[in-house]
Amino acid sequence: MAYTDDIDTPRGPARVVTDLPVGPPASLLVIGHGAGGDVDAPDLVAVRDAALGARVAVARVTQPYRAAGRRAPAPAGHLDEAWTAVLAVLRARHPDLPVLVGGRSSGARVACRTAVAVGAVGVVALAFPLHPPGRPERSRADELLTGLPTLVVNGDRDPFGVPAADDHVRVVVRPGERHDLRKDPAGVADAVLAWLRGRGWAADSGQHCCQDPARS
Repeated sequence: MAYTDDIDTPRGPARVVTDLPVGPPASLLVIGHGAGGDVDAPDLVAVRDAALGARVAVARVTQPYRAAGRRAPAPAGHLDEAWTAVLAVLRARHPDLPVLVGGRSSGARVACRTAVAVGAVGVVALAFPLHPPGRPERSRADELLTGLPTLVVNGDRDPFGVPAADDHVRVVVRPGERHDLRKDPAGVADAVLAWLRGRGWAADSGQHCCQDPARS
């Protein structure tokens, strides 16, 4: 089941597409888009599909500037403010579920910066832009240091760089992929799903998560 609605934020309405799995969800994954992009990016859609099949509810959030039709990104503070407002509503709608936050590129940065404040249990960062292309001295690695379990999936040819792993950050490097992660979105989704299952936030393959329990 999927539904779309607008959620008011201090920066204007954000558009949220929520997909619910068959049967009770194990967790809620909230993901955002990249700068100038949208929530139908191949990697985000692949992660959505894989997560639904493992009984994870997925909410894809379009930031207010994109919902209003603008491509130029809003300032980071505005993005964080709108995201935090959306998460407050989604947590109220799903009070009993562990909430994971994530996104691709700019959306991954927003998720990292706000993860602790919104009460997330973990972070999924796709194509995390470690630094601007050609400017490794302008590292954003500190944004990943939330203290929460974090998965990073980046391509080895990403001009924005590849973060290093640490105690809380697992990094999966996809061979031949660039920043858009378009070469093998299913492989990206597999990495995310394996991590979610390893943390107990998704049903494993033996739980028949896609089958209606009333029919099993």
